[in-house]
Amino acid sequence: QLQLVESGGDLVQPGGSLRLSCVVSGLTFDYATIGWFRQAPGKEREGVSCINAVGTVYYPSSNKGRFTISRGTDKNTVYLQMNSLKPEDTAVYYCAAQRKSLACTTLAGAYNYWGQGTQVTVSS
Repeated sequence: QLQLVESGGDLVQPGGSLRLSCVVSGLTFDYATIGWFRQAPGKEREGVSCINAVGTVYYPSSNKGRFTISRGTDKNTVYLQMNSLKPEDTAVYYCAAQRKSLACTTLAGAYNYWGQGTQVTVSS
């Protein structure tokens, strides 16, 4: 059984930074693509970034330059570094996994496993 656990969400002022973590267990991590998504109240879930087993990453143009996805040396943790945060970044952030896939996509329907989410609030 694959499990994903996010952490690192917090209240931060505009312009600040946060690093979210996603710990993946129950799967040979090398064979999974991990994505980060977010969902604000009343809005659709949207893709933030993804990283596959060979290190390919993708960012939508709206996040490029502010967000950085990476894997830990243990390969079981994926990080999302978020800089220059804006109030519109406020959302619950989720990580998700595609088993045995190299498809780095921010389409939520491609992912089979999801974490419980971590709240990020950007406010002064």
